Amino acid sequence: MKWWLKAMKQYADFSGRARRTEFWMFFLFTVLFSFACGLIDGLSGTLNETGVGVLGGLFALATLIPGIAVSVRRLHDIGRSGWFILIGLIPVVGSIVLLVFYFTDSQKSDNKWGVSPKYGESTSDVG
Repeated sequence: MKWWLKAMKQYADFSGRARRTEFWMFFLFTVLFSFACGLIDGLSGTLNETGVGVLGGLFALATLIPGIAVSVRRLHDIGRSGWFILIGLIPVVGSIVLLVFYFTDSQKSDNKWGVSPKYGESTSDVG
C-alpha cells in the first residue's frame, strides 16, 4: 500500500526513476481498488450501459495521470525515455514490449534521470 501512496503523492512527477516494486505495487492496488469500485457500483446500481459506474469512473480519472507518471518513471529507471510509453499504442506488440520493459531490472548506474532508487548511491564516480 505504501508504494501505491508513494505513486499517488508523486501525482504528476514525470522526472526521476521508479523501481519495479513501486510500479507493480501501484498496478496491483489500482486493479484491486478498481475491482472494489466496480463491485460497489454494481451493488448500488450506478453502472451505465457501458458497464462503467460513477465510482469506478471517478477512480479511473483519479489514477490516470499517476499511472502514466509511474510508467514514465519506470521507463527512466531502465534508461529509456518516457516517450517509449507510446509504444503501447501499437496493438498487441506494443503491450508486449512495454511488459518486457516493465519487468526489466533497474540500471545499476546513474542515468540522466537520476540515481538508481534500487542500488542507492551514485556508482558513476566509482573507478
